[in-house]
Amino acid sequence: MVYRRSSRTVESQLEFDASVLNRQPEMPPQFEWSEGEKPTPDDYEEFPVPVVDIGEFLSGRKESVAEVVRQVGEACGEHGFFEVVNHGIATELLDQAHRCVEAFFTMPLREKQRAQRKPEEICGYASSFTGRFSSKLPWKETLSFCFSPSSPTIVLDYFVRTLGEDFRHFGEVYQEYCEAMSKLSLEIMELLGVFLGVGGNHFRDFFRRNDSIMRLNYYPSCQKPELALGTGPHCDPTSLTILHQDHVSGLQVFTGGRWRSINPKPNTFIVNIGDTFMALSNGRCKSCLHRAVVNSESARKSLAFFLCPELQKVVRSPITLVDEDHPRAYPDFTWSTLLDFTQKHYRADMKTLEAFSKWIQGPFAT
Repeated sequence: MVYRRSSRTVESQLEFDASVLNRQPEMPPQFEWSEGEKPTPDDYEEFPVPVVDIGEFLSGRKESVAEVVRQVGEACGEHGFFEVVNHGIATELLDQAHRCVEAFFTMPLREKQRAQRKPEEICGYASSFTGRFSSKLPWKETLSFCFSPSSPTIVLDYFVRTLGEDFRHFGEVYQEYCEAMSKLSLEIMELLGVFLGVGGNHFRDFFRRNDSIMRLNYYPSCQKPELALGTGPHCDPTSLTILHQDHVSGLQVFTGGRWRSINPKPNTFIVNIGDTFMALSNGRCKSCLHRAVVNSESARKSLAFFLCPELQKVVRSPITLVDEDHPRAYPDFTWSTLLDFTQKHYRADMKTLEAFSKWIQGPFAT
């Protein structure tokens, strides 16, 4: 079986440099999306994302856990998105992380390309994924790198090794940021474990040793935002995403049969369920379709931490979540196999987990 959405490297001479492309009279057709996918004025109505205050829970007041679990559970069972406030992450760390995003992506293109992402790898700099896809290109740049609590300096080492000693400060900032995100992720996993009835330690222990991904997103201003998308419609194949936005709107979710916006709020994280955790929860927690739009006035920045299991850890729903009303929905798999599928065989969209389940149970695509 061969998937037509294959993300194998394509030959393309196009180079994404928004400062150059925005001076052209017409947008290159590779960046245009079809009529049914382009943003419309109706898509900008704000979505009332549930706001979860975890301050008392983090402070050890376990009597507050019931209400927090209820809020998280309702959101994850319906659409998979919620906001987290009073999370304990220092404002100064968030400010530093955003300043580093600005500093990196405003460098000349050739400087950023020192960290160029190699074909079929997850880490590195990518300018609109022009090396992977030939149509419906996203209007964005990204820098992705790996994080694991088992390697205390993995992020710092990446920046120094890839970009040089001048970027040691970047490495220090994002090493600290990833450690904070990993800790927050485990706390959210504790709440999800209680909600699903498997106990607070079950998923916390499952993800304690994780092989996660950090991605810095930069969406330049676009002269024709009505034709483009910053990121196309997709569900995250990872387990849990913790997103921090700057002050520029752009995130949209598909819920209730329509697109709606999640506007940024100060000192607030957007959390959403990914496909891997949907599989772990046997479908009880939903992975939601979302995308990013762009605008003609301002660049937008965001910080996305993707919690993932250890690469070779088997993803299998606890037996207590499988019953007559909830038969096993997904085959067992490892995160490394799903990651490989999305890097080599399939462009992540709203049906990634469905396509992956069919693929892993049949002959491997070639």
